Amino acid sequence: MPGRDVAYFDTSALAKWYLNESFSDDVERYLMEHGPVAISDLTVVEMRSLLARRRREKHVDPKLEIRVFATFEDDIRRGFLIRHPMPATAGAGAVNLISTLPDVPLRTLDAMHLVIAREIDASILATADRIMAAGAHEMSFSVVRFFR
Repeated sequence: MPGRDVAYFDTSALAKWYLNESFSDDVERYLMEHGPVAISDLTVVEMRSLLARRRREKHVDPKLEIRVFATFEDDIRRGFLIRHPMPATAGAGAVNLISTLPDVPLRTLDAMHLVIAREIDASILATADRIMAAGAHEMSFSVVRFFR
């Protein structure tokens, strides 16, 4: 869609679409009104890891884990989530970003998500993570927050 603002969803926000958590209704509303949204290969790996961790912690059973990840993959295939590859420059960009935002305690994967969002020309970053939101704000993204 020409001229459309691109929204990049990090894993913390996207998980609320698939698992019933605080702010899940807000995520659903946003996705219904503004979808499709951008994600990356990194999001796919993180989503798989998040679901496995939730299973190990006994928050979801193995059948739900498999069903949720299959639904997530189907949403990618149907184009509801637009999957972007990780750019070859993501690692170097993350190193640079951590250096240029010294007052934001960015974690490795937060920095990588922010670099990817910038590389795909996203103007909006949706997150449920305070540190990610702070970094996105410093980078001049419009930030959609799914937390208090």
